[in-house]
Order: sequence, then C-alpha cells, then structure tokens
Amino acid sequence: MRTLVKGQVEGLQTAPHFIAKSGDGIQLTQAYWETNSGESGHATAFEHIWRWLVEYLEDVKVTAVGHRVAHGGADYRAPVLVNAQVMKDLTRLIPLVPLHQPHNIAAIHAVARARPELPQVVCFDTSFHQDKPEVANRLGLPAWLHDEGVRRYGFHGISYAYIAHRLKEIDPNLAAGRVVVAHLGSGSSMCAMRDGRSVETTMGFSSLDGVPMGTRCGTLDPGVLLYLMREHGMGLEDLERLLYKESGLLGISGISNDMRDLLDNDTPAACDAIDYFIYQVNQHLGKLVATLGGLDALVFTAGVGENSAEIRERICRDAVWLGIQLDQKANNTGEGRISTSQSTASVWVIPTDEERMIASYTREVLERDLAAA
Repeated sequence: MRTLVKGQVEGLQTAPHFIAKSGDGIQLTQAYWETNSGESGHATAFEHIWRWLVEYLEDVKVTAVGHRVAHGGADYRAPVLVNAQVMKDLTRLIPLVPLHQPHNIAAIHAVARARPELPQVVCFDTSFHQDKPEVANRLGLPAWLHDEGVRRYGFHGISYAYIAHRLKEIDPNLAAGRVVVAHLGSGSSMCAMRDGRSVETTMGFSSLDGVPMGTRCGTLDPGVLLYLMREHGMGLEDLERLLYKESGLLGISGISNDMRDLLDNDTPAACDAIDYFIYQVNQHLGKLVATLGGLDALVFTAGVGENSAEIRERICRDAVWLGIQLDQKANNTGEGRISTSQSTASVWVIPTDEERMIASYTREVLERDLAAA
C-alpha cells in the first residue's frame, strides 16, 4: 500500500486550518476558513478536504472512508462497515468517552450526508486490547458496575496494531516475544505485548489513566476527586476540565503542554514536569515488565517517543535494571534499533502510522464484505 497524501484539520470549532502533504512529507496545500454559528465543523471540513482531493487526485477514485473511533465497547473486536446498528451502538457508548466519541460520530454523519454512496468503515482504538486476560479488564468495583461497562478497555489500539505489524516485519522472532511499546505524545500510553497481542496497557476505563500527558493527569488516587468535591465544591464539569485540560505537563509546569517547550525551558517548573513524566513512564514500565515476566524489547513511538532523544535517553537510563544499554549515536539519529548489541533487551524507535493502519483495515473490511456478498 502506497500513501499518496496525508493531511489534517486543526482548530475545527474555532479557526479551522487544513494542511496536506505528499506521502514523502512535501507540503501540498493549506487552507483556512471561518466557522459560522450553528454550522457543523466536521461537515465543512469534509467538504474542504473532498474538494481538494478531487482536484489533486484527479485520476484516483475514492472508494471508501475509514474512521478512527475512540470506543468500541466490549462488543466490537475488529473494524466494521458502518450501518444503522453500528451508529446506534457508537452513540450508546458516548457516556464512556464523552469528549471523543461525539466528534468521531459527527465525522461519520458528515461523510454520510455529503457522499452517501461511499462505504464507511470504523476502526476502534479499543479493539486491539480486547484479548487481554479477563483479570486485566476488571476494576476493584462491584460486579454490577463491571457488567454495566465500567471496566478497563485501553486505547491507542490502532497505533499499537501498526507497531505490532511493523515489528513482525523487522524481526519476527522479537515480535513473538515480550515487548513493551511506549506511545508517548500529547496523549500517552504504554502497552505490554506478547506475540504481537495486547496483554496489558496503562490506559483503562478512560484516556485519563496511566502515564501523564500534555493536559491529562494520568493515574490518580480517586480520593483526590472526593477531596475536590468536598473541599472545593467541584462539580462534574469542573472535574472534567481539570483532569482533561488543565493537568499533566501543563498543570505541573504552568508553562506548556508541549514537551518541546518544556525541554527548551530550564525553569524549575519545567524540570518538575519532565521529571514527573519520566518517573511515571518508568513506574509503568516496571509494572508492564512484571506482567510479561521479563522484557525482550522496548519500542518508542508517537510524537515524543519518535522525536525526543533526550526523553528516550532518560527513560532508558532509569531502566538499566532491565539490562538496557543505549547506543548514544543511534539514539541521536532516532531510527531503528537504538540499543547496543550487549543490551539484554533491545530498544527501538518505530514511527507509528495510524492512517495507514486505518486504510489497511478499510480495504480488508470491504474485500471481506464483497467476498461474502
């Protein structure tokens, strides 16, 4: 499969900005537009993207649209073709991930209204973790809540699926072993894999859990929430804003949610935020290694994981107890294997490609449904 173009729209509801690049990273276009009151940001964005695609890819026929969807619940274990029942199920899952699922659903509706002839496939961030052992799905709450769906799901599954696929191409024997993947970016999580399948992951019921992120808190004693409610009178919206948008690197530093900004800032507050991030990543690494019963490989991916040699070095420095020995030159280059040949567990940098994975899933679903027709 060859990537013809990649792009994204930022500031969807405020100041939309569309940028597209060729498969090899050359910028092809960018556009800005204003939003109108009551107008669907998703619908307008799709129309801008579609018009540009039709003009740029004049000899290419678009046959389907694939979507990343945050939550598939306990029932969706693989990508599926969109139909009325699927849409009902996705809507039913909104309470489990209220800040992400509505936007995912809005994008599907936007495509359906503008191009109803196009098949749509939904790919779930939770599906990759569906095969975790049942004990890894539970929370220490009454069983009726578990039955209601209050359980550990895990996210970033499309990224992890891609890394599992790439690692198998790079080294099949290693891919079959005990691997921890650190998806470190604005949103961060880690996943323990055995034989390319999820065994445990740091995110649980929501995308708040686990490693601290740009603006999200990561693992938090629930007693803190009770304290904030009792002593500060915080309600649902206050807590949601605090935990999702005002915590993590931004909350600790008071400077930025971007690791690049913090690394360029030598103030104590910036250092505190970075130190906490490193500390938590290594704590979770230890837990995941314990779950696997050892470690054969550590893989860094996503924005921070792929691009920050300093963060990788500090994490590996604290993980010497695992027999990790970093190759400084390879780490600075940031490609492929970055550990020495003497390292007990190998360390890798593998860029993720969720869009390619979604495209692959979409093609598989369409081919499967055509074969079954």
